[in-house]
Amino acid sequence: MKLTRYAHFSDEDINNSFMPRRAVADHEAWLTREATLSEKARKEFKGARLDVPYGDTPLQRFDVFPTARKDAPIHVYIHGGFWRALDKAAYSHIGATLARAGAVGVLINYDLCPKVTVDDVVRQTMAAIAWTYRHGGELGGDPNRIYVSGHSAGGQLAAMTLAHDWRADGLPGDFIKGIAALSGVLDLEPVLRIEANAEIQLKPEMVARNSPLFLEPKVMAPVIVAPGGDEPEAWVQQSRDYAAMLQSRGYPVSLMVMPGHHHFSLTFALSTPGDPLMAAMLKQMGL
Repeated sequence: MKLTRYAHFSDEDINNSFMPRRAVADHEAWLTREATLSEKARKEFKGARLDVPYGDTPLQRFDVFPTARKDAPIHVYIHGGFWRALDKAAYSHIGATLARAGAVGVLINYDLCPKVTVDDVVRQTMAAIAWTYRHGGELGGDPNRIYVSGHSAGGQLAAMTLAHDWRADGLPGDFIKGIAALSGVLDLEPVLRIEANAEIQLKPEMVARNSPLFLEPKVMAPVIVAPGGDEPEAWVQQSRDYAAMLQSRGYPVSLMVMPGHHHFSLTFALSTPGDPLMAAMLKQMGL
């Protein structure tokens, strides 16, 4: 893979297009608002299991929001933060919303760059999903009905589940029944040139193997691709390109460019089943 898609972008253009914290001036206020919403959700939701380990390090943990529905689908949500920031605790409101709608909500954490590489984050995420499959019954859900969503870098990680060879892990190749890549980083080439790469430490040789846009998918499942309509056009185009790639391979794809939403408002809106994007995610699960 030649790194040429963004050769015509200046460094300023790259950072303005692919650094969401530049694109949204009041991003800190949005992050604070979402963290407060999630703290409230944890206090009000009864029965959540927090910090369940799936690996050996302190951040290889997930939170489980069980549902009263029997044999419920399991929905794994993966947070963003360019693989080097944020935490599952900021998105408890999503887990609670999923559970109240009839799905087991599972929010995962992973070790952060630069302590680990993007390769390591992908491996840990796949391990977390494999753990969820193997223990799905204990979580109160149906392990053969796992759905995965993620936002930003989490959108990349969700999309990587389609390109992963689950059979090589000794698992069925079809237990993932749908994904939602929300404002995903689906081509990692521009990350090499953004300011945040000082922490991410992405290397050129990591780009091709971690860019869902250029990987042959191995899991056939319905896909929601949803960027915010108010995000930089180059960022939105990655979602358009990913949706087109999947459609060319016969995938059922719903491209939802969410009007009026920027990078940080997109996840905040998922706190209610009435949100069009959350409604689409629930419909994907048959809820």
